[in-house]
Amino acid sequence: MTNTTHSTLIGYILWIFGFMGAHRFYYGKPITGTIWFFTLGLLGVGWLVDLFLIPSMDRQADRRYKAGRVDYNIAWILLTFLGYFGVHRFYMGKWVTGLIWFFTGGLFFCGYLFDFWTLNEQISEVNGVG
Repeated sequence: MTNTTHSTLIGYILWIFGFMGAHRFYYGKPITGTIWFFTLGLLGVGWLVDLFLIPSMDRQADRRYKAGRVDYNIAWILLTFLGYFGVHRFYMGKWVTGLIWFFTGGLFFCGYLFDFWTLNEQISEVNGVG
């Protein structure tokens, strides 16, 4: 049985927001995700190229990360769309920081960005494989 921690479908959904680098953060590429964020997907060129690179990024993420109690896909969807409120942290069982995120707007947005950089590692830690 193959290890599937990340989803190609979720990758393509996040690719729609690719000019913000969302799909690159999802696949564990925070440096290029940040570059995409500040350059609008390399002025759209890198964003279009990624349309073809997503399947290989998905395979790399599946090899790099291990499945466990916390599902990577659910956590990433929660972070992307409700992370400002800390919903992804509640899902991972991090109640204290979830409450902090909830009452401070993702710790004044900086914590929200931090989670884009580190969510895969946080999930691995919670799953006991990191």
